[in-house]
Amino acid sequence: MKKEERQEMPFSILRSAFCVLRSLFVIFVLLSCSRQSSRTTTIEFWGLGREGEVVAALVPEFERLNPGIKVDVQQIPWTAAHEKLLTAHVGESVPDIAQMGNTWIPEFVTIDALAPLDSYARSLDRADYFDGIWQTNVVGTTLYGIPWYVDTRVLFYNSDLMPVPPRTWSEWTATMERLKRENTSPDFFPILLPTNEWPQPVILALQKQAPLLGDDATAQFTEPRFLASFDFYLDLYRRGYAAAVTSNQVANLYSQFSAGEFAMFITGPWNVGEMRRRLPQSMQSKWATAPMPAPDGTPFPGASLAGGSSLVIFKHSEKKAAAWKFIEFLSQPEQQVRFYLECGDLPARKSAWDAPPLAGDDKLPAFRVQLDHTVPLPRVPEWEYIATTIFEQGDIATRTRSTAQTAGEALNERVNRILEKRRWVVAKERG
Repeated sequence: MKKEERQEMPFSILRSAFCVLRSLFVIFVLLSCSRQSSRTTTIEFWGLGREGEVVAALVPEFERLNPGIKVDVQQIPWTAAHEKLLTAHVGESVPDIAQMGNTWIPEFVTIDALAPLDSYARSLDRADYFDGIWQTNVVGTTLYGIPWYVDTRVLFYNSDLMPVPPRTWSEWTATMERLKRENTSPDFFPILLPTNEWPQPVILALQKQAPLLGDDATAQFTEPRFLASFDFYLDLYRRGYAAAVTSNQVANLYSQFSAGEFAMFITGPWNVGEMRRRLPQSMQSKWATAPMPAPDGTPFPGASLAGGSSLVIFKHSEKKAAAWKFIEFLSQPEQQVRFYLECGDLPARKSAWDAPPLAGDDKLPAFRVQLDHTVPLPRVPEWEYIATTIFEQGDIATRTRSTAQTAGEALNERVNRILEKRRWVVAKERG
């Protein structure tokens, strides 16, 4: 062997050893990344509308506190949400967790889409939730959703025209009679009550404890308590306290309220922000909110709707434990306050209402009081169709001057057709 060859051999061996070490290092890095990836769980969350956008801002804090979990947020428009959720279930492509309007929950339970949450919910303080709202998430005896933000309806009113809000139905009608007497303009009506909105007549029925639907899925719209509430509702139009107009015929609610074309209306928390943005400065000290008046002889306030959105976990999710951690995080009072500040949605946790941004807002106490007096809507999948039927019959009755009895009979007939399949299911379950 030549001298030159003997000198090159050590370098060749060294180079080969280096290549082996480099390969081993690359393999080690890849295996480490693989192990790290296997320790990270990614959950998919579908948020609806503005809430879907805002929740994305909360995710970094959650991921910092839970380094093994990543959250992929998909924002879904409200207008497409219901159909998209149904389609995803049919196609077995549901997310792990989603925001869901609480009136949708019975429908998704019926198609076996949602996971029961009773065992998970033991980690939450049940007493810190509004009872009426919590119950909207219970179907049968099983919990399927956790309230995320809440919604109910209260009375918004012109405090110049109504220094003291009414507490009873008698005070309410007396106030409207006074306002009608004091303002003889044909364009003035004491209350704005659009005929194509179902919450108002339903609220009055709930205040009378009208059942709406029987346990056997039969319509109960000729039951005396419903007829009494519906007659009160129709009488507001008969007496000229409310105009028989749809919401589409209201050109601009805020400018018409400012102009004094009506003195009060029944609406939800989103209008607190809208009133502040859209009323002129001269009107900002002249409007207020109040809990709903109650039927005579019953405690104040009267009942109102238990609305809002809940958080659900889909039954076929393989990451339920991680999904529940995200629900726990979003349910923390401090996160609910942060969420309120970002989009104005009212917290589902009572303790969150003690935070200065809510406790210091003079328009919110009416909602806080009312939330302790909410009633769940009938928990049947067909509720959306029933609600539409209620306002349709109400609209017909106001325009034709029909009696409550006539409207109730028509409602029974139509709603019983809607519930025909439901009655068959109930009968089969009862044997």
